[in-house]
Amino acid sequence: MTTAEPARPSAPRNREVQASVLAALQLVEDARHRGPERKRHSERVRQMAERTVVSRKLARDFRAG
Repeated sequence: MTTAEPARPSAPRNREVQASVLAALQLVEDARHRGPERKRHSERVRQMAERTVVSRKLARDFRAG
């Protein structure tokens, strides 16, 4: 190696690893929402609203009890 060549890091940089993990998580989320069959947008919105209502009810019950 000459002085004109940059030194190569022995391990990947932490930022690169985080980026690949985030990309993998995004692919999982995309696959979860899209699934094998295509759903209409209104159906997906309705399902998300239903999940929100259920989670808020559970949170309220948890705080109350």
